[in-house]
Amino acid sequence: MQYTKLGKSGMKVSRLCLGTMNFGERTDEKEAFPIMDTALDAGINFFDTANVYGGRENSGLTESIIGRWFKQGGGRREKVVLATKVYGAMNDRLDGPNDERALSAYKIRRHLEGSLRRLQTDHIELYQMHHVDRSVSWDELWGAFELAVSQGKVGYVGSSNFAGWDIAVAQSEAKGRGFLGLVSEQHKYSLTCRLPELEVLPASQSLGLGVIPWSPLDGGLLSRNALKKIAGSRSGGNAERVERHQDQLEQFSKLCLELGEPQDNVALAWLLANPAVAAPIIGPRSLEQIESSLRSLEVALDDSVMAQLDEIFPGPGGAAPKAYAW
Repeated sequence: MQYTKLGKSGMKVSRLCLGTMNFGERTDEKEAFPIMDTALDAGINFFDTANVYGGRENSGLTESIIGRWFKQGGGRREKVVLATKVYGAMNDRLDGPNDERALSAYKIRRHLEGSLRRLQTDHIELYQMHHVDRSVSWDELWGAFELAVSQGKVGYVGSSNFAGWDIAVAQSEAKGRGFLGLVSEQHKYSLTCRLPELEVLPASQSLGLGVIPWSPLDGGLLSRNALKKIAGSRSGGNAERVERHQDQLEQFSKLCLELGEPQDNVALAWLLANPAVAAPIIGPRSLEQIESSLRSLEVALDDSVMAQLDEIFPGPGGAAPKAYAW
């Protein structure tokens, strides 16, 4: 396994992050436990979840599954860099109007306690804002996170789905308070979704955030099964998108065939080659999928292959404003 420091923090994480969104909804607890064991045995120490994962009527279930896995002992909790998120609404509605999709010091405190309880731990290494909430002041947000850090309940703070300018404002406000600020940004980024290259990736690199790409295979569009349209595969339900991108996907499939590597691993290897990227999130639903994803760490893409991928999946042309201004 390869490791890297997460942004400007001193904390090292594996170059692949285990995403757990499927646990409880598509992958039951009996299947989830061996997936987590396999990840840990392979050296994946970075696990990502969120308080709302588990399904619309079962928010919190995924964290509870992870908590029960930790409870088995064997040093599981001590070996994991644990990341979860706050922002969404929980189905129990215990917080009434304060439980809607938003952020506040009130919500951060209460939802953090709920996550710690479900995860059966007394601390979370990376606590992430699941989405930006521009209606709340950074004085309020940083005050809440500073308290959680000082209490030892949170190690570092991260963001998710932030724009480049949101990251800049957050870091400026944190610096003014003498606080470390954000160390990561979890963002949708893949060969088929390259807009983050305009603002988010450059801002993250400049301001000390490691980028954690979510949906690195674009919901299965970049998987080896996308063109096969196999029922039950990760591309299931993607038929219209596959048809829309069929020419690109056929070119991509041909290139991967020439490389002797499946599309999944080439798509992940392309992300891993970007210096702004800390760890793409893989969300396996089976042992076979996680074992296959590990191969991406060994795939080396030379300049010629990277150029061909740029031709197949054109990006925005670089960072703003050079990408579009004279």
